[in-house]
Amino acid sequence: MTDPIADMLTRIRNAQAVNKETVVLPMSKLKFNIAKILEQGGWIAKAEVIKAKAKKNSSSVFNEIKIDLKYKNGQPAITSLKKISTPGRRIYANKSELPKVLNNLGIAIISTSRGLLTNKEAKKQGVGGEVICEIF
Repeated sequence: MTDPIADMLTRIRNAQAVNKETVVLPMSKLKFNIAKILEQGGWIAKAEVIKAKAKKNSSSVFNEIKIDLKYKNGQPAITSLKKISTPGRRIYANKSELPKVLNNLGIAIISTSRGLLTNKEAKKQGVGGEVICEIF
């Protein structure tokens, strides 16, 4: 897999399309931080790390992220998840060019020197970075 963040966003989109309650995906710090930003913004209900249990005949053990999806009146809370920066085309924005998503009703997740921030937090702190994705 060349783009695990795009895989994460696709899994969330697909789960919402069939009204699933939860999504389980492989753990990474970056994906968990993205899930926490979505949780703080009210886009998902909860994100947590599931500790993997060692299996009998397996030498590798991997943790997973469990994301509880949020619905409003039967409709998903997230209308659109769009990956902006890809492995083949990185998109950067300096502090004066941070994207506005749906007239500030949505958020963009920016990878900055101070960690992952929303576009609103990055603007307050006066930093720019790589635009990971847009959510609304």
